[in-house]
Amino acid sequence: MLADVVRYLVCPVCGADLELADRRLACPGGHTFDIARQGYANLLPGNARPGTADTPEMVRARDEFLTAGHFAALADRLACSVSAADPAFVLDAGAGTGHYLGRILDRSPDAVGLALDISKHAARRAAKAHPRCGAVVADLWRPFPLRDGAADTVVNVFAPRNATEFHRVLRDDGLLFTVTPSPRHLGTLVEPLGLLSIDKDKTERMDAALSGYFKLDSRQELETETVLTHGEAITLVGMGPSAHHVPPERLRERLERLPEPLRAPLSFVLSTYRRLE
Repeated sequence: MLADVVRYLVCPVCGADLELADRRLACPGGHTFDIARQGYANLLPGNARPGTADTPEMVRARDEFLTAGHFAALADRLACSVSAADPAFVLDAGAGTGHYLGRILDRSPDAVGLALDISKHAARRAAKAHPRCGAVVADLWRPFPLRDGAADTVVNVFAPRNATEFHRVLRDDGLLFTVTPSPRHLGTLVEPLGLLSIDKDKTERMDAALSGYFKLDSRQELETETVLTHGEAITLVGMGPSAHHVPPERLRERLERLPEPLRAPLSFVLSTYRRLE
């Protein structure tokens, strides 16, 4: 709930502390932000445009796919790694539905979390992901509506990475956890379904983008697989960037040529970074 995390929030307009009152967030400068009935607050500045936000269809697909447990091994590995750091406040930057943050909070009974995402459709679900989770709509490429050094841990799963803001909102000894797909992820489906492939240098480019702000502390690779019906494969494609490149009718045509169920490799890279001074 936002009541658990409001002490970490600041006004996106003037940077002053926010307070919770009468189902809205307000700062001393008179800027107010209504809390939606679903429990999230929209902290996008008035001139912001959520052009890359996930659509309702993408959010529904992601919620359905993750709830079915296809990425459970990843969620458990991430939650275990984060909980070992014993955080008090976890920021999930680009949280989507809040699925991974909910797993982390399950493993960290004394922690609270904030789900930050530019999609209001994702924030609606993230606000209900866990009793100790708050959710706000905000742009990862703008200053986060958070105090300097507020977070013990920042989590970033398949989302854009703003190294400057990650560094600013983390405490001095804070940790950044990132999850990216490896080039092997969904490899057997990429060509037959016409999906976007993963850049083979993705991990190296991420290290370079974070350098100067963070140093790599550890890296884990997680290799597993999932079994999908054709319907689940459609859901998988619909929740990610390939949804913008593969028309639904073309996807169904391609799936008809493949056996059912389908076995698909899952390959993830979990990286832990330490904040540089």
